[in-house]
Amino acid sequence: MKLHFIAISVLAYAGMALAGAWDTGPFDNDDALDWVWELSESDDLSVVASAVHGAIEASSYLESPTGSIAVAAAEVVAALKGNPRADLPVEVTDWVKAHRVAAGDDLTEAARKAIALVLNADSSELAQLWSDSDELANVWKADLQNLLKRLE
Repeated sequence: MKLHFIAISVLAYAGMALAGAWDTGPFDNDDALDWVWELSESDDLSVVASAVHGAIEASSYLESPTGSIAVAAAEVVAALKGNPRADLPVEVTDWVKAHRVAAGDDLTEAARKAIALVLNADSSELAQLWSDSDELANVWKADLQNLLKRLE
């Protein structure tokens, strides 16, 4: 009985720490998927630019929703540069194919800067939340490092 209580407590704590996230991928959280719907309704890069710049222009502390959306937007930039992730959501793939816009150097650099901010454990809620689990934090960080390479 005691072991059962401990297991439930651990699961409840993990759920609170990562509320709205169910895996480490950039589209594995509620904020990013809500943003994908916004992207699918747009006709230009303004939604992508707004998401990336929102992270850069955040106050001294980058909240989790803003960081999650910036990561999703940076994935769109990588896809527009011809470097999409293998498991890009269908809605994003369709949007990229339908719009065929170029992600300029300014947007690419802004996306890289946003990802660097998301990774900064001193000022990023996402980085702090993922740090609660060393194993998951390492997977999450490796995924973002891969994104940075695809944005080069």
